[in-house]
This record gives sequence, C-alpha cells and structure tokens, in this order.
Amino acid sequence: MRLLLIRHGQTPSNVAGALDTARPGAPLTALGRAQAAAIPTVLAAESLDAVYASPLIRTQLTGRPLADVRELDIVVREGLEEISAGDYEMHTDADAVQAYVEAGWRWVNGDLDHAIAGGESGHDFFDRYDAAIAEIARWHESAVVVSHGAAIRVWAATRSVNIPSAEAARRRLQNTGMCVLEGDPEGGWLLEDWREEPLGGTDLEDRLAHDVTGEPEDAEEVIAEGR
Repeated sequence: MRLLLIRHGQTPSNVAGALDTARPGAPLTALGRAQAAAIPTVLAAESLDAVYASPLIRTQLTGRPLADVRELDIVVREGLEEISAGDYEMHTDADAVQAYVEAGWRWVNGDLDHAIAGGESGHDFFDRYDAAIAEIARWHESAVVVSHGAAIRVWAATRSVNIPSAEAARRRLQNTGMCVLEGDPEGGWLLEDWREEPLGGTDLEDRLAHDVTGEPEDAEEVIAEGR
C-alpha cells in the first residue's frame, strides 16, 4: 500500500515547547489551521482511500479539510497517538525534553526495554503503532494517517528498510511534514519521501517555536554513544 504519514498542524503546546501527549490534547493555532487547510491542494494528485487520525483532537482537526474535500470520513484509530511523555507531560525544561527524545532514539537503536518514566517502553509503542498500521494496510491501497512528530519519526526510521537509523535521526518533521512509505507489514516498508517542512511550503513554518517533538535535538549523539 501507499502510506502517507502526516504530522498534525501547530498547537499552542508546540509554540511553548511543551511535551503535550495526553488526551484530548491541545487544538490548533491559527497557523496550524492554515497548515491543515493547505494539505488538500498539495495532495490533489494523490489517490486516497481513507483518512485516519489519532484519538488526540489536533490530528482530527488537521485531517478535516482533506477529508471534507475528498468526501471521506475521518477514522479515529487507537494506537496512532503520540509517544507518551509519562511523568514529563507538559514539561518544557531541557532535562525532560532530553529524556523524552533520548527514549525514542534508544528504541530506534534497538533498546526496546527502555521506558519513559511513567510512560511506555519501546515494546509498548511499537506494539500499538504496528497494530494500527497493519489494520490500515489490511483494508486500503492508499491512506493518509495524521499522527504525531515523535511517533512518526521513530516508527518510520525503524520500520523503513531502506534508510539507516542514523540518517533518520538527522531529519526534522515540522507540523504537517510528511513521510511517504510503500509496502506492507509483511514485506516491509520503503521510505519514498520525507518532507521535513509543512506541506504548504516554508511560508507556513514558525521559526520561533521550540518544537520539541519535530526536532532531532541530540538524537544523533544518542545513537553514536549507544546510550
């Protein structure tokens, strides 16, 4: 299948640099709504069977313009939500952000036993995200999945068979950035495209926001040191 993983539009928590992962989550900012509104035009040439979103409200708001244009329902699927920040929920301090980012890149490096304090382990994350993607692949030839920055980056880096994890660690995924994969859960996934910037273009970037789940932070250093 053709799988288009799109990060949600900007939220107030993205602007503040807060680890906002719990339900229902923040809504979109005015910029986030503009980012979402740009998606249908950018994807006009794509053949799509379905639009999926996570249980967090920001993904559903982001997918709504595309779903409306395509006359599709938004299917809310458990398992597509952001990596849980656990005890660091809504924290903005550097130590909390580093602990959160480091956990994801430990998982990319194979340390799935590592868990975020009060949150989930790598096994927990991949079990639920893999299950959600497998169900989508079972029913569709092509689908948009609106999900979250850390979740998309970690899952795509790990499940793509044609991209080294160290290379993925250097890539950003801004609000409404997109990863496109071709394949299936059994045969594997090929990463066809990784658009770091918003789908609507650089005019929809916010260079002043401290976007903790879309930035690599010190991921490359984490991988190199094997921490």
